[in-house]
Amino acid sequence: MKTRFARMSLKNKIRFSILAGIVAVSVAVALLTRWILVSSLTGELILRGSAIAHSVAERGGAFVLDKDTPKLLSLIFDEAKLMERDRLVAYIFVVGQHGDVLAHTFTRSFPGELEKVRGLTPEDGRMVSDVFLDDREVSDIAVPIKEGLYRIGTVHVGLSQDHIDRLVAKLRITFLGFISLIILLLFFISSRLSRNITKPLTRLTRISDELSRGNFDITLDLAGQEEGWNPSSCPAYANTDLPCWNLDETGTAERPQDPESLHTCRQCSFYRKREGDEVVQLADSFRNMVWSIKLYRRRLSESEDKYRSLFDAGPDPVFVVDLAEGTIIDANPRALDLYGYPKQELIGKSFLDLGPESNREFLAQFRASGAPSGGCVYRPKMIHYRKGSQPFYVNVHACPTAYRGRNAVILAVTDVTEMMEKDAQLIQASKMKSLGEMSAGIAHELNQPLNAIKMGSEFFLLMAERDLEVSREQFAEVAREISLQVDRAAEIIQTLRSFGRKAELVRERLDPNVPVRAVLGLVGRQFELDSVRFELDLDDDLPPIMAQSNRLQQVFFNLVTNARDAMNERAAAEGPSFRKVLRLSSRLEGNRVVIEVEDNGPGIPEDFREKIFEPFFTTKEAGQGMGLGLAISYGIVRDYGGDIRIQVRPGEGTVFSVSFPARP
Repeated sequence: MKTRFARMSLKNKIRFSILAGIVAVSVAVALLTRWILVSSLTGELILRGSAIAHSVAERGGAFVLDKDTPKLLSLIFDEAKLMERDRLVAYIFVVGQHGDVLAHTFTRSFPGELEKVRGLTPEDGRMVSDVFLDDREVSDIAVPIKEGLYRIGTVHVGLSQDHIDRLVAKLRITFLGFISLIILLLFFISSRLSRNITKPLTRLTRISDELSRGNFDITLDLAGQEEGWNPSSCPAYANTDLPCWNLDETGTAERPQDPESLHTCRQCSFYRKREGDEVVQLADSFRNMVWSIKLYRRRLSESEDKYRSLFDAGPDPVFVVDLAEGTIIDANPRALDLYGYPKQELIGKSFLDLGPESNREFLAQFRASGAPSGGCVYRPKMIHYRKGSQPFYVNVHACPTAYRGRNAVILAVTDVTEMMEKDAQLIQASKMKSLGEMSAGIAHELNQPLNAIKMGSEFFLLMAERDLEVSREQFAEVAREISLQVDRAAEIIQTLRSFGRKAELVRERLDPNVPVRAVLGLVGRQFELDSVRFELDLDDDLPPIMAQSNRLQQVFFNLVTNARDAMNERAAAEGPSFRKVLRLSSRLEGNRVVIEVEDNGPGIPEDFREKIFEPFFTTKEAGQGMGLGLAISYGIVRDYGGDIRIQVRPGEGTVFSVSFPARP
């Protein structure tokens, strides 16, 4: 029953609650009325029966004393049949002093059902007893017949209850008819009342169902619209960029002049409520809420359209990658063009397939940082592959985000293959220029082994021309020296070939001292000709770094040649007494390997320190340099995750600190 009631609609609950209350009250009133009515009629009936009995007792006393039974019989028949008493009086009988029946109104023998009341003698007044006669309930009223102080007999008057029952039946029918009419009337009123009460709720339910299905274009007709209320009058209805668009005060008399003051407003026509009961208030609140949702939805739709257009029309490929699974969730058309995959093939593909060498570590970094709380990451010059395993280089800028309830990474990719090819050409040109600058020192370096070889060969030739004997030990010593000088010349040539070779962007485990020593092997002799003294402090226990020796040789070659030029500039100003000292050192600081190139030149002016890494910036005279050396060096160092810092001591020299992350 409780469950069935809970499943009822509110309208039926109100209707049946009112109806149940009315029925309960009606039943209570009916029972109370019946009790009052029956009690009153019974009392009245007993009074009438007593009057009849007293009348018989008063008028029949003489007949009892005279034992005039005919007159006594006539008397009780007259009393029983007087007017309409025959429907009320069931019987009248008179008993003598000793309980014998003197007269009665029965047309048959005295009924045995009355034997128990015949012997009852009221001592004073009357006595009322209930008996059943012929299956009918009868109230027996006994009144004594007295002669003076002596009782000479008793009169029993039986009053039938049928009369009361007939009266009660008539009243019951009348009362039930009246109650039924009242119930029908109240049922009709309760139905109208419950329908009016629940009408806004029914509309709320209908509108809620439509909203839950995504239909926000329905009409918000809730309990009648307030006259003059028009949500389109709100400025935000046409312009969702208003900062406080749902709290404007356009409906108030005092409209704010400063749009920024809309941030602090509290009242507006948009949220105005009508006076009324709680249901009307609820309907107005629901209406306001729906209008807010509609405007927010419109604003969200506009925002989605804007960012979708930016996503689709972007000039660079953009990916959305599921962080947990590493699969591509979404990609813009530019990504499809660059990577050569159709969309149905690219979506769901593992992001690692586009760059197995670099993407695995890249995604692991995001997973370790706990995206989306982590920050954005920029990775330059990563190798990716087009469909068909064709490699190319990209710069990747990635930020954590949330996409359809999942942690994801949004990546913007820039194809830098062409730029890297131009950089490689520029670096190669810079190397060729450097080789030209080193030509004098290299020639001097090669001249020494060639002279030694020449002297050895001339010694053998002289001994042959003069037919002189050469001892076995002397022959072996000269031949060994010639072989050593040939190896030295071959080593110099090999170093030159390695330096001049076009380098690719590869990362390999590298001892950081190797490129430093290689550069010193190339320029050492030439610098000695310029009276440059080297001081080396290289730590041989350094951990490796991820880089390529050939590219780093170009970096350190640029740094040492710039240091030499700076020291020559100071030497020209201070004279021959100035001692040029170039100090190279390496050490481990935390988890980074630091290599320093320190000179004792004049230092770098403060105005130039922020510009020295800019391309084509130079302080040298025309024809002495193009200003690309430090810019190229900075780019190479950044490619390997490194950094270059400058420490300047004005008038005492400059320190270039190149650092790389150490690898275990």
